[in-house]
Amino acid sequence: MLCVLAAGCHGRRPAARDAGRPLVVAIGAGEAPPSPTVALDAGSTAPVDAPVDAPVDAPAATASPAPGVTQGCPEGMLAVQGSFCPEVEQNCTEIMRDGYERCAHFERPTVCRSAHRQPLNFCIDRYEWPNRRGERPVVLVDWNQATAHCASLGRRLCTEHEWTFACEGEDMLPYPYGYDRDSAACNIDNLARRYDRAALRRGGESARAEVERVWMGAPSGARDRCVSPFGVYDLTGNVDEWTVSATGRPFRSTLKGGWWGRVRTRCRPVTRSHYEHFEYYQIGFRCCADRTM
Repeated sequence: MLCVLAAGCHGRRPAARDAGRPLVVAIGAGEAPPSPTVALDAGSTAPVDAPVDAPVDAPAATASPAPGVTQGCPEGMLAVQGSFCPEVEQNCTEIMRDGYERCAHFERPTVCRSAHRQPLNFCIDRYEWPNRRGERPVVLVDWNQATAHCASLGRRLCTEHEWTFACEGEDMLPYPYGYDRDSAACNIDNLARRYDRAALRRGGESARAEVERVWMGAPSGARDRCVSPFGVYDLTGNVDEWTVSATGRPFRSTLKGGWWGRVRTRCRPVTRSHYEHFEYYQIGFRCCADRTM
């Protein structure tokens, strides 16, 4: 199956190191970059209103499910439940010195800067769409198509905060596997091949051939250690994933997770610069759903 995202957005450059003190590289919901294409069999759906999440007190007895819990979720989805911190402080103690704005090591633990955490309880696809282990993720799909496809299955596109929480867990991990960047754990940090923008814009066979030429993605679930505290695979790297913006500005569309190139590929960052009709060779998606228990 042929699968496609944008070259990636790097967002803010970390501030300069100050006399050996840890570098604060992420506070709040953050920002993150864009991943190869297949036609979807989705219908249409009404526009999604961008949710604005107001912090609320989390119930005292909200326990996170063990990794791999499926109760109350449609087939192929995992349960995600716990308390999400809307604003965090993550201190980078070592920046990778190659000009790509990536952090090698973060200070432990991450600090929640919000007075209240937000309780979340939902379901998420275990893998990138088509949500089947061993298959290539679908790409060259825009936000509207991804939204419509999830709706056609009785599901929905994940909100920005849901996706982040599924990736980082209640410990607010910078990476789904911990505090230290591991280029072997997820499909990240590859020297991406140059792409032909004109070929991608022509669409059709031209775009598909170009996607195939530059593709460096991996089959879903190919990296056993690229798994979040809830058991969700490939949330960072491989392909970028569409989500619903927490602010609705400047668009309803946001990208999470990064792709296979040398980009941030962390749980918190989000890319807000691509509108709802944007599609590219490394952009894919996964679905979420309301949990019935």
